[in-house]
Amino acid sequence: MSRTRNEQQQGGVAWGRRGRVIAVAVVGGGVLVGMVVPPLFRTSSKGTPVILRTTRAEQLVTAPQVSFAGVVWRDYHGILLPYSPQDGPRDTGGDLAAGFARTPRGALLAGVHIAVRAGMQWGSKVFDPTIERQIIGPDTDVLRDSTRNAYDQHRGDRPDGEPLGRGYAVLEGFRWLGYTPEAASLDLLSAGPGDSDVTVRAVTRLQLRWQDGDWRVVAPPGGMWAGAAAPITSLDGYVRFPNGSG
Repeated sequence: MSRTRNEQQQGGVAWGRRGRVIAVAVVGGGVLVGMVVPPLFRTSSKGTPVILRTTRAEQLVTAPQVSFAGVVWRDYHGILLPYSPQDGPRDTGGDLAAGFARTPRGALLAGVHIAVRAGMQWGSKVFDPTIERQIIGPDTDVLRDSTRNAYDQHRGDRPDGEPLGRGYAVLEGFRWLGYTPEAASLDLLSAGPGDSDVTVRAVTRLQLRWQDGDWRVVAPPGGMWAGAAAPITSLDGYVRFPNGSG
């Protein structure tokens, strides 16, 4: 599938008009990026997560079990997102999402909600505070600027801050790369309409860090979600979300 330069530079996980993918965010692959603090994970030549630094309290869990019991799926501008009374988000005021538990499920839910809201599709009232408060790492400023530029190019006559429209992505599943109470890494699988009504699937690699009492997402390589994303043809190895996601 070919993409224009503008499409590759846009932030967010939303898919736009049918027949065109507006963004490849949260549909990833690629390499793990470094963090402001020393990273816990790197990727070996075989793609296996390797622990770099631990304390006695930090035990690498490659694929922690995540139960979806009690999780409900709610519409967020066309995309169904998971919510848990136990693991978050606990604060959803202003169309944002924060307050996630320091658990594997909390990290997974944080990655989904933060990455989705960091996209241009929902307008600067959502992506600006999301990136400012919940995304960390050396490429955060680039991500903010590229998302803002893409939004300005597409909003037309809409007032600044207004959303561009509904999304058409479906979150289908995920795959753990590693988890500790301090950091987590996972691939998030999503799907959307491509050319000729063909479903296009891709994964986005997300890294998270526990910081200041909540999970934060590390900005993607070079501040572009496309740098963390790759197409996918096989669903082998992925944990499928319950039917609520579709």
